[in-house]
Amino acid sequence: MHRIKIHQGGVAALDVEAVVNSRYPEMKTYIPYGNQPSDSPDVGDVLVIPDSGKIIIEAIGPFWRGGGHQEEQKLAICYANAMEAAKQHNVRSIAFNPISCGPFGFPANRASRVAIQQIAASLRLNPFIESVTFCCVDPVSTALYRNQIGK
Repeated sequence: MHRIKIHQGGVAALDVEAVVNSRYPEMKTYIPYGNQPSDSPDVGDVLVIPDSGKIIIEAIGPFWRGGGHQEEQKLAICYANAMEAAKQHNVRSIAFNPISCGPFGFPANRASRVAIQQIAASLRLNPFIESVTFCCVDPVSTALYRNQIGK
């Protein structure tokens, strides 16, 4: 877990190669890894955008619908696909804004658990990525993420 960091604040001040943001499904062409481009993105699909020195990864996150619609599994897929995109682009450092929190309605305690578990699993498969930073906007979210990694 030493490769996972928690930062309270925005990603702008961080020196990372890639940033992951959560997005709503929109009528854009998303390229799910292993599939052909699609005009109707699904939850878990990601779009990689090179942006003035940083790579921006947009992940289609699930909306919270009460917990009975495989929301946690779908959220894990978002993190796995974002990490795969980072691997494909030789990213060594990446920062995540929490996927599906805020307007998506995903409970922060569940989202933090899924995020940390999936990122830890992805890091075991990819030693090239040196650091993953979660950017939390408030002290409560920061504490939830820190608690998940045991800090």
